[in-house]
Amino acid sequence: MRKIRAIAKPVSWFLAVLMIVILTPCQTVLAKMITAETVLDAGRISDARAYVNSVLSREDVKAALVAQGIDVREALMRTHALSDAEILAIADRMESLPAGGSTGETIIIVSLIVFVVLLVTDIMGYTDIFPFVKK
Repeated sequence: MRKIRAIAKPVSWFLAVLMIVILTPCQTVLAKMITAETVLDAGRISDARAYVNSVLSREDVKAALVAQGIDVREALMRTHALSDAEILAIADRMESLPAGGSTGETIIIVSLIVFVVLLVTDIMGYTDIFPFVKK
């Protein structure tokens, strides 16, 4: 019996240490399901980043940024730091905006504001522009 204990004691110590060594660095796996939209949006996100970077690398855009006092390198660094949702929103907005601004909408809005101001002043009696306003 002493022989068996003499042989088993170092083996048991070796197995105990081996189990501790094997189980200590064990980390849990943090896996989660991803949606199909996430996979499909990966290409769209890289296209959006490339589009925003190509717009910022144009000379006329660089000149406009410098004219407004914005450092071009800092603007590029900030666009690289944007999240995927933010870069998609910016790229979608940049693609949908007209090149020269919305001059038609601006003219209509300004015309309506001028009409309302003249109508109010005509109703109050300060001007006599519209004949359909009764005093």
